[in-house]
Amino acid sequence: MGSSAAWASVGVFVFTYALILSGRFSQTLGAVVGAVAMAVVGVIFGFYTPQAVATVIDIDTIWLLSGMMIIVGLLKRTGFFQFIAIKTAKWARGNMAALFVALALASAVLSMFLDNLTTMLTFVPVTLSIAEIMGVSAVPFLLGEAIAADLGGVFTLIGDPPNVLIGSAAGFSFNDFLTHTAPVALLALAATLVFLLLQWRKSFRKEPSQLQTLTQLEERKFLSDANSMYKLLGLFSLVILLFFIHPIIHFSPGLAAMCGAALAFLVLRPKVEAVLESLDWELLFFLLALFVVIGGLNRSGALPFLAHRLSELGRGSTLVLALLFFWGAGILSLFISAVPATIAFIPLVQELGALGIPANPLWWALALGIGFAGPGTPFATAANIGVISLSKHSARPLTYRDWVSVGIPAFLISGLIGTFFLWLGIWSGWFL
Repeated sequence: MGSSAAWASVGVFVFTYALILSGRFSQTLGAVVGAVAMAVVGVIFGFYTPQAVATVIDIDTIWLLSGMMIIVGLLKRTGFFQFIAIKTAKWARGNMAALFVALALASAVLSMFLDNLTTMLTFVPVTLSIAEIMGVSAVPFLLGEAIAADLGGVFTLIGDPPNVLIGSAAGFSFNDFLTHTAPVALLALAATLVFLLLQWRKSFRKEPSQLQTLTQLEERKFLSDANSMYKLLGLFSLVILLFFIHPIIHFSPGLAAMCGAALAFLVLRPKVEAVLESLDWELLFFLLALFVVIGGLNRSGALPFLAHRLSELGRGSTLVLALLFFWGAGILSLFISAVPATIAFIPLVQELGALGIPANPLWWALALGIGFAGPGTPFATAANIGVISLSKHSARPLTYRDWVSVGIPAFLISGLIGTFFLWLGIWSGWFL
């Protein structure tokens, strides 16, 4: 990599991620500054024009996230998620272990179809209220929900932004994720929940001090607009159906999601403010900026060079390369979070594919590695950071030590399961 342009782009890349990690700015501001720096350096060294900057943005990813954010945001305003959480808690009937599993599974299932951050922003306040009403600590329940949500997001194409990014780059469908990542994630989720139940078995043996108050809660009172809820659930189901039949009708996932959002506008006629509030503008700008940064790294020749070195390191072994991506991307995301780690690795897979190396195992390794690292640290996903922040409103807030004490073992348990299935998938042809 002797090109001055390549080295300049690497310098901007390192500068950008240093800003993201520094804590002096929000991650989004750091990414935007880095994107502008990459565009300026690209113009100076002649590898990046303003027109080229526009071509590196993955529009379908932005459409998919925006459409789902709008539908979910409008659904959230109806009280649907609070209804589900309280219904789940009442079903457990005071059995602490059953309540833990029920809340964790509910968050995992919702995270298969919603962004993890949306799931947790909805579940955490309700969980804190339930714990207060029952007179128990919320810590195990919050950690269980967050870890289950992180793993639940691995199941589907729309479960979390990294899957959206990978699916768009690789051309994978909704069904592809169901048949490749979902079975592995299901085992990882089951093993992790067993570990967490054993970890907190003494706490779960205690009888809740105020169980009767919970049983008297009327969950239907939390539904502020049942009519709109039913309409949105119908539209949500339609979007999921479009995801399933996308190979037949040739709708991209992003177009399917925006069709659902457009129908929601026609059916509900929401206020503009409600639609704008549904969009996570910070995440969208963060993604746009990182697309520009990584696009410059690719156009300068730095990423093709790194891809060649990785192919030599793998020595022609697809399994070795897949494991490098699985553990390398996972460990990186523990510190810089899932989305920037994913965007950094996607062009490497594309370059290795261009060299004739089977790309599919690397895509699945990336999806599983990033996803299974989610529970590891409070910084691994935006949802984790949100849980830590919201827990400050409780009598016993979550600490980083609380998280790491169960998060790192959960990451290792999932990692071992993922490693075995990568070997099995490549050996059997399942992941090829």
